Amino acid sequence: MTSGPVNPAATAARPAGAPGDAVGAVLVLGGGYTGERFAAAMARRGVKTTATQRKPRHGPQGCSWLRFDPEEGCIPTAEDLAGTTHVLVTIPPDGEGHDPVLRHLSGQLRRLPVRWLGYLSTTGVYGDQRGGWVDETSPTPATLPRSRSRLACESAWRRTGLPLQVFRLPAIYGPRRTPFAKLINGRARLIHKPDQVFCRIHVDDIVAALLHCIDLPATGRPELLNLADDYPCPSSETLGYAAHLLGRKLPKVERFETIQATMDPMARGFWDENRRVSNHLLCSGLGYSLRFPSYREGYRACLSEEFPR
Repeated sequence: MTSGPVNPAATAARPAGAPGDAVGAVLVLGGGYTGERFAAAMARRGVKTTATQRKPRHGPQGCSWLRFDPEEGCIPTAEDLAGTTHVLVTIPPDGEGHDPVLRHLSGQLRRLPVRWLGYLSTTGVYGDQRGGWVDETSPTPATLPRSRSRLACESAWRRTGLPLQVFRLPAIYGPRRTPFAKLINGRARLIHKPDQVFCRIHVDDIVAALLHCIDLPATGRPELLNLADDYPCPSSETLGYAAHLLGRKLPKVERFETIQATMDPMARGFWDENRRVSNHLLCSGLGYSLRFPSYREGYRACLSEEFPR
């Protein structure tokens, strides 16, 4: 178990350079947990922002919402998307491993004056590294079906010729995506697997890093970027800290080797892979300063938002 940050890349100054391309209108394809917070941030900048959902709903103030549900035949029109200059795609591959945005909207996107297109992928494409470090130059021996689908979608987006920037993400946490609720209702599980670590990033660091990249000159944006905090660590450590903040007792320790057969395939795959994801390019290369360098700062902020006093 580590005792402090092991990837010291979060404090470099932002490089000088011309401002990024002017933002005319933003389209967020997939207004879920991350997409909605990104849309809200763009709206606060005074930018015309539209986000999609399968079913329209009220979102952040200043945002418009469109229905995008290919299974129901609901596809935004050219008029809906007119003037879009910046696009964020958060929608995962479908059950067949294909990207629904590419399948149904790629033609329209190519006809728009798009200056930046961000695609949220996964660090799962790096596969199991037995706890070793990976960066943007590392091989991608993805073994899990969902990770192989992400790799295929990344490649498909590159073939469009759009000004693409791929962001690979580890586990995402933030308000209402912490262990607090499970600790309170007794559903938290304390699982131990020797030498296992996980990487994570706070949702607000994802949003801020995306904005940081948009503000960079187009020539200064790497085509591929890992987003992760400084501190890979065991899940038992994060759960222990969450329990400390709540003043709650931890559940009984369960050993991975004794419970793995009872896990569903997704959970098992999560535990079968072990890697540390470097944020050196993001923080030292691009000068982004993490708001939450580790889960400790992030959990304290989440606790204040989830349980305000």
